[in-house]
Amino acid sequence: MKGAYFLVVFLEKDQEIKTKAKKFVLKRGYYVYVGSAMNSLEGRILRHFRQKKRFHWHIDYLLDKTRIIEAYLIPSNVKLEEDLSMALDSQAVGVDGFGASDVSTKTNLYYFGNNPPGEILYTILNSMGLKWKRIKNPQEIMEWRENDVENWKS
Repeated sequence: MKGAYFLVVFLEKDQEIKTKAKKFVLKRGYYVYVGSAMNSLEGRILRHFRQKKRFHWHIDYLLDKTRIIEAYLIPSNVKLEEDLSMALDSQAVGVDGFGASDVSTKTNLYYFGNNPPGEILYTILNSMGLKWKRIKNPQEIMEWRENDVENWKS
């Protein structure tokens, strides 16, 4: 299934995250990463939950230092990453240059401090009229079925 996603992570302490070409100084707290998976949404999220993987994207370097709290899977045949990122831009502090190389937004990573972002994410997804599913672990992804989309929140 194709789609987009929000990945909610928690960084336990202030840290510098180094990618192949950049450094990001991040504060302790909750972050939301916006991504797209136009080949396999399930596969992309399962990859993010894996501990051992080859680092490819900015998010891989961040996930090495954070704990995944939850993911919001948003099935769509249309690429929504940019719209979702713009919706978050007015709700949180963006980390300029993080993971947004293929969209016109400045970032795909948003800082929420010590405030869990769940209510804000629900509001964004519902106001956009999107179907979505919140998952907290890889087992929930494995149980996911494409025909379950009709039963997802909207």
